[in-house]
Amino acid sequence: MRSEVITVRTGNRPAVRDITAEASDFVNGQGDGLLHVFVPHATAGVALIETGSGSDDDLLRAIDDLLPADDRWRHRHGSPGHGRDHVLPAFVPPYATVPVLDGRLALGTWQSICLVDPNGDNPTREVRLSFLPG
Repeated sequence: MRSEVITVRTGNRPAVRDITAEASDFVNGQGDGLLHVFVPHATAGVALIETGSGSDDDLLRAIDDLLPADDRWRHRHGSPGHGRDHVLPAFVPPYATVPVLDGRLALGTWQSICLVDPNGDNPTREVRLSFLPG
């Protein structure tokens, strides 16, 4: 298995960052297999969604609707409402696996691999890309 960690800047507010290009570069020329994308953070996830058409903003709005950043959370360190960020991985898992065919990601036409980070307390995130040859 081949594996490497990339660093993604998410900034100081909730963000959806498209990392498809980095993932594509990682598997380029690797043949057939599986790409596993993993975010080793308790407050971030990985989603396969369409980007650039407003879906990324819609996802952040849906997270806010489902998991409001208010004082209801028992987990209270960090910025106000930060406890909800620790619940996020139950809804947006910290991993995704994508087929790779002939060194190319086998994503659907509008699918992108995105890092979902609602936690503005951490402006950078690590993402582990692992390729398992077929």
